[in-house]
Amino acid sequence: MEDNDIDEEEFEFSRNYFLAKESGKSGKKSARKISEIDLVDEQDLRAEVSNIEPKHEKEIASLINSYKSLYNEWVFELRYGFGLLMYGFGSKKTLLEDFASTALTEYNVIVVNGYLQSINLKQVAMAMAEVLWDELKMQPRSTSGGLLKDQQPFNSRSMDDLIAFLDGPHAAENECLVCLVIHNIDGPGLRDSDTQHLLARIAACSHVRVVASMDHVNAPLLWDKKMVHVQFNWCWHHVPTFAPYKIEGVFHPLILAHGGTSQSVKTASIVLQSLTPNAQSVFKVLAQHQLAHPDEEGMGIDALFTSCRERFLVSSLVTLNSHLTEFKDHELVKIRRHSDGQDCLYIPLSKDALEKLQLDL
Repeated sequence: MEDNDIDEEEFEFSRNYFLAKESGKSGKKSARKISEIDLVDEQDLRAEVSNIEPKHEKEIASLINSYKSLYNEWVFELRYGFGLLMYGFGSKKTLLEDFASTALTEYNVIVVNGYLQSINLKQVAMAMAEVLWDELKMQPRSTSGGLLKDQQPFNSRSMDDLIAFLDGPHAAENECLVCLVIHNIDGPGLRDSDTQHLLARIAACSHVRVVASMDHVNAPLLWDKKMVHVQFNWCWHHVPTFAPYKIEGVFHPLILAHGGTSQSVKTASIVLQSLTPNAQSVFKVLAQHQLAHPDEEGMGIDALFTSCRERFLVSSLVTLNSHLTEFKDHELVKIRRHSDGQDCLYIPLSKDALEKLQLDL
């Protein structure tokens, strides 16, 4: 009896489904189009989103703070050649930055924001090579050997040469390490196969250690067995934070909004707060010049370098270029051709917006 009842219910369900489809065909179709949907301005929508009251802040802070007891274990794993891969729900940006600033003070740290739409890995490799070079110069000659003589500028080297330098037998591995911290290694700017293979080659270098976070459920599909177990040599750590993706979300288009042409001061302020204090100071130098010379087309790179070097913000053009690359990736700074034919830098904000932004720095 029970089987018969189930069969009858399934029959009725199937019959009603096809009857509904038949009646739907004869109905009048809507003339509305998707293009007619009135979308909200992106800046207005982001302003409303920013007004949403955060929840469970104390619990989230307590959870992130609880992971500090694992810092010594993570440093131990790095010293023995493993890479650290953090996964779990919630933004791990605060966690990784705290780990880098408190537990990795003995090492040089380079940070890559993988949530950006485009990233120049050559610039990243150049920055890593430069900090390793500076570290090696401080080593005794017996350990660094004669490899430091007649060193070519890194900006003229190929990617293969940079990787070879990072993997060179310059000193004992644990004496000179460069830690590469990657926020969202599965982000849009790093998601293609070629970029992941380059990252794996960099991670396999003897003087490099990688600490990365991932958020996409299918992120492990980016790697093959060799990349996971040999090159990245991951130690997987489940560290859910349940923290909102505030900074990461700034760089993703909102589904219910159309893009605005002007860049909001609030968005620029959030982006600048995510950068290093040195990068913020370099941006401030450019902002001050633009406000002081409103009639000029922009500030030349050489003039910016001279001004920043006088203030001890940068020591070389490579360092300045790494900051400028970040600014351009975040669309904080743009380049245009000066009337004399040279490239100059300018911030695509109005005078009032720039003055307001400068007060936030």
